[in-house]
Amino acid sequence: MPLGRFQLCLHSHMPYVLSHGKSPHGTDWLHESAAECYLPLLRTLKRLAADGISPRWTVNITPILAEQLRDPGFAQGFVEYCREKEAAAMADAEAFRRSGDLWMEGLASFWHRIFLRSRRDFEDLWNGDLVGAFGQMQAAGHIEIITCGATHGYQPLLGTEESCRAQIELARDSYRQYFGHTPGGIWLPECAYRPRYEWKSPVEPGATPFMRAGTDEWLARYGIDYFYVDSHMIRGGVPLGTYGAKFPQLAELFARSSRYFTPPEDARSEYESYALATGVDCFARDPETTVKVWSGEAGYPGDEYYLEFHKQLYPGRHRYWRISQNKADLGQKQPYRPYEAYDRIVAHARDLVDVLKSTLAQYRGAQDRPGLLTAMYDTELFGHWWWEGPEFLYHLYRELAADGSLECVSGSDAQSEAPPRYEIPLPEGSWGEGGYHYIWLNEENAWTWKRLYPAERRMREMSASMANGPARRIVTQAGRELLLAEASDWQFLISTWAARDYAELRFTDHMERFERLADMAVWVHDRAPLAEEDEAFLEECETKDAPFANLDPELWSPVRA
Repeated sequence: MPLGRFQLCLHSHMPYVLSHGKSPHGTDWLHESAAECYLPLLRTLKRLAADGISPRWTVNITPILAEQLRDPGFAQGFVEYCREKEAAAMADAEAFRRSGDLWMEGLASFWHRIFLRSRRDFEDLWNGDLVGAFGQMQAAGHIEIITCGATHGYQPLLGTEESCRAQIELARDSYRQYFGHTPGGIWLPECAYRPRYEWKSPVEPGATPFMRAGTDEWLARYGIDYFYVDSHMIRGGVPLGTYGAKFPQLAELFARSSRYFTPPEDARSEYESYALATGVDCFARDPETTVKVWSGEAGYPGDEYYLEFHKQLYPGRHRYWRISQNKADLGQKQPYRPYEAYDRIVAHARDLVDVLKSTLAQYRGAQDRPGLLTAMYDTELFGHWWWEGPEFLYHLYRELAADGSLECVSGSDAQSEAPPRYEIPLPEGSWGEGGYHYIWLNEENAWTWKRLYPAERRMREMSASMANGPARRIVTQAGRELLLAEASDWQFLISTWAARDYAELRFTDHMERFERLADMAVWVHDRAPLAEEDEAFLEECETKDAPFANLDPELWSPVRA
């Protein structure tokens, strides 16, 4: 019997940026993640497999990310991106050579080789198909791929049952399309969950409350067996904090949902999985490993010898400096020394193994049974934010294999080997700041929900009455625009002021397109001909916002079986 079980879950997501050209807040986000995260992690998996190690990661690939990675435009754009990065590195090397800085010239050559290898791996090893590459790793038994809401829509705040259902049903169908079967698990967008209770719109005064299905009810309906939450939701804490005073609508939501939740009599543990009444299981994030691996201040990524993320050399935007002892002052950064950085990785990997063993040993000693430790991270941490991250994972799993006291499992492995012992209710919440919805509903972004809710109701009406008539094509594209507008990324970026203007522009653009398309659908449904300029607009929308080619406009119908 193992000392305990360890599950690593990686969340891979990107909002729909493919059609918006090359800009620091557009397509380059996708290219950076592919070059710095997805390809290096595939490389790590191949190296581990060659060593006879099957790490059994649980890897979420959101449907909207898969749609972009499978788009021919991405493949062409990514190759061009790598070539540009290669050329920029060579230009930097020449500039450093002329200045006599041989160390920096060597670093520039290092970056040239990195992007040359990324391009060659992408073209020659994976045939331009990263989704298929991860699918191969799943077929070989090294990982388990799970799904997510179709466009990362924030489930507890979506305004209609039909919108909640559409996000999950489309997620299931997209996964079947790419991987050939129903996903075992799901990473709920922002790990946000809502139980069944009488809900009402938090941004529309006078809205009528109505009974809403719990998030797990939708998962059960579509055959999804498990999901993930933050630890405070397992323990039954009260996460609202000071945000209720800052935004009263949030306090009202919390009070309404709390009436339907009974706090646990006994302390629960994030080192167990739990079943809900629907038969769907949930896993909780471990707080100990979160700080160790995620934090740039207290965790491994903040080591002074690792690559500094924020300081770049323009115009090529390559990074040539390490974090250094003075983390705050970019002017005091020292040149990056890859060999010294990589010397730190093994020690950090061994330290995490010790943390895992200590935590699970303590739990086993107290409960007399092995526990399950679930570590959850954004995939983009490994390689993009923390350059050395993929190499860290390689050494972590080598150390775990050599130690032998912990069993590495995926979500489905954990379910089959150690099924939940208890059934519990869950409160409403997320993994965002404060544990509730504040990041996605506050005084800065409430306007997005005021605009989104009427659109969701209108989409329900169009799906029921127009999906099989002459306006079907228009209703289909309106559905795409609504799905893209529902992405939780826009509220997040507005709240955090990270690319806020871009987020506001993107959300507004999708909503304006939806509203015009909805008006056009009424016109065509009444058998009026489509004006030439409207036809051109429809074609532009279909080209610009083109995911989910087989989207069924009946997806939002209230009578859908």
